[in-house]
Amino acid sequence: QVQLVESGGGLVQPGGSLRLSCAASGIIRFYSMGWYRQAPGQQRELVAAITSGGSTNYVDSVKGRFTLSRDNAKNTMYLQMNRLKPEDTAVYYCNTKVRRRFGTTTDDYWGQGTQVTVSP
Repeated sequence: QVQLVESGGGLVQPGGSLRLSCAASGIIRFYSMGWYRQAPGQQRELVAAITSGGSTNYVDSVKGRFTLSRDNAKNTMYLQMNRLKPEDTAVYYCNTKVRRRFGTTTDDYWGQGTQVTVSP
């Protein structure tokens, strides 16, 4: 079965950097993988994603600051976060979409979440 294990969250000052990691296992028919974040009282937001074809996309607020990458040999996805701002504070969740054997339906799997706090 699919499992996602996250790491790398923590407390940093504005302008600092963090790198989040997500190690995946059990994925047979990979469709996409990405990071979402959710602040208290806010809806969960897509931050960055990468498809099986290698295409990436980012929410406008993090473009130029965050970089998504994937190590296929280790089945691990990374989110390098630079020049962090207080508004980046949220719980970050690793997500993957996996295709079913028949049809075009995908199933979502989530990591446990990791807290990122940006504060003086």
